[in-house]
Amino acid sequence: MMPHMGNRWWLPALLAVATSAAACAPVVDESTSSGTQNCRKDSLSTLYPGIFTVGTDQPAYPPWYMGDDPTNGEGFESALAFAVAGNLGYTPDEVRWVRVPFNGALEPGLKTFDANLSQFSITDQRRASVDFSSPYFDVTQVVVTTDTSPAAQVQSIGDLTKTQLGVQVGTTSHTAAIAIAGDVPVEVYNTNADAKVALSNGEIDALVADLPTAYTVAGELRGGKIVGQLPADPEDVEQFGIVLDKDSPLTRCVSSAVDGLRSDGTLARLERQWLSDAGRVPVLR
Repeated sequence: MMPHMGNRWWLPALLAVATSAAACAPVVDESTSSGTQNCRKDSLSTLYPGIFTVGTDQPAYPPWYMGDDPTNGEGFESALAFAVAGNLGYTPDEVRWVRVPFNGALEPGLKTFDANLSQFSITDQRRASVDFSSPYFDVTQVVVTTDTSPAAQVQSIGDLTKTQLGVQVGTTSHTAAIAIAGDVPVEVYNTNADAKVALSNGEIDALVADLPTAYTVAGELRGGKIVGQLPADPEDVEQFGIVLDKDSPLTRCVSSAVDGLRSDGTLARLERQWLSDAGRVPVLR
């Protein structure tokens, strides 16, 4: 079931709280060896002075973004982006959005954004090309199918090895699918939307996605169902982080904003509001 979209009255209030928290935050000593700036808007080296540019993929899926419109503040990552911006002193009309393909955002080189929220899992390999903020969400990978697919009867990882899996290319879902695939190659697609169409058409038996996205995809499919979640390594929890340019002067401040939003309960509240349907799903063994 898709999260209730609700009204947008909460966005100004959220930003007001975040901005107030930022104003009360301790001033960072600019004389430190890192040479980083303090975390107030007028001191941040953004692409455009006084503007915080946020990137995301297209399409942007619920429950992370609602209606494929990141500007409305609805959905977990849209709301989080505005909260981070507010924590740094930016008002809603000072937040600018751009669309960037998932893989393009992770490539080395100058970015068209200051920060990007597109369910990027933090990995050492990716850290070689980009910066990550402090993590803002712990991830589990889930298998989605339809009730007419051969995968509908899957009860174990062994059963999955006999099915045709599909994933969005370059994601950790892709990595997870390859790790449990048998002799059947994993099919890759540019977006989860493309993988969903392939599943609907019977080109694949199931797709792998993060848990909240999987719930939305299952709800949009005719006869869609969650098969189960893939087992995770308890010592290596997958986490989402905000992507920034490599060695960005903004990384420390964005991480500080995320940490503050965790400490004051904002992250937990946004999870309850937008990700509450991502309940417990049995783990495939």
